[in-house]
Amino acid sequence: MDAGIWLGIESDYRLHLARASERQKAEESVAWSKAFPVEELVERGIISKPSSDIDRVSALLSFFGAGSVEAWQAKHEAARVAYRHSPSFESDESALATWLRLGEIEAEKTECEDYRERAFKRALRQIRKLTASRSVESLDEAKRLCSESGVVLAVVKPLPNTALSGATRWLTPRKALIQLSARYMRDDQLWFSFFHEAAHILLHSKRDVFVHDTDGKITEADEEADRWAADFLVPPHHWEGFVTRRAFTKAAILRFAREQEIAPGVVVGRLQHEGLLPWGSALNGLKTRLKWKVRVD
Repeated sequence: MDAGIWLGIESDYRLHLARASERQKAEESVAWSKAFPVEELVERGIISKPSSDIDRVSALLSFFGAGSVEAWQAKHEAARVAYRHSPSFESDESALATWLRLGEIEAEKTECEDYRERAFKRALRQIRKLTASRSVESLDEAKRLCSESGVVLAVVKPLPNTALSGATRWLTPRKALIQLSARYMRDDQLWFSFFHEAAHILLHSKRDVFVHDTDGKITEADEEADRWAADFLVPPHHWEGFVTRRAFTKAAILRFAREQEIAPGVVVGRLQHEGLLPWGSALNGLKTRLKWKVRVD
């Protein structure tokens, strides 16, 4: 048979393989995209409603800032190595990656000074007093104080299939991100989560990503962050004196909160966490209920 015929057959075969490979890649990309909460992103106005499977893949890659599914997978796998969460982590991986990316996008839009530890510690002392305010402006003020010390504070509504209270990571050596979910929509949980995440910035490595899963077992780093946050909000000797009296009435809690210059809900939350008050206590009325702002198009 003429050599040209063989070359033509070989060329057709190679073209067939290439097309099959492209079809397989396209199918894998579509399957990848279906793991993400695209409808939720559309509802929040983050992306436009996709018109096709391929459009959904493109929208997600643009959202994540990745050139291809393979590039996203490589980046995500590297990030997973840095996660410091327990083996019993309950949140869906795709939902987690989406929620973390929403925090990054918020950080990209936030002007922020270079990180200075002394300035951040000073900001934390001011934010501690802000917990006593029931005004919504207190959270905005906390964001401002953080950004002036090199830390972005982003409160991002949780996604379905996530059980997160917060996350901390360094976006650059000079810019950190504290991301909160406000999952339980109570001021005590929000503020304690904030100081827990702040502790990771002060105590732990810049190379790690700390994701706090509320339904999983806590790590040693989380235990350290919990203790630091509790002691920062209420100095140990003050707390010991308060609990020793065993007078956990509304008047006693309000008085102690005023003395400490913190929110009474924070005191109630800690008493419950330590088993000194039931979770269904009538004193939950001292906590402030939070609400998400309604997006206006």
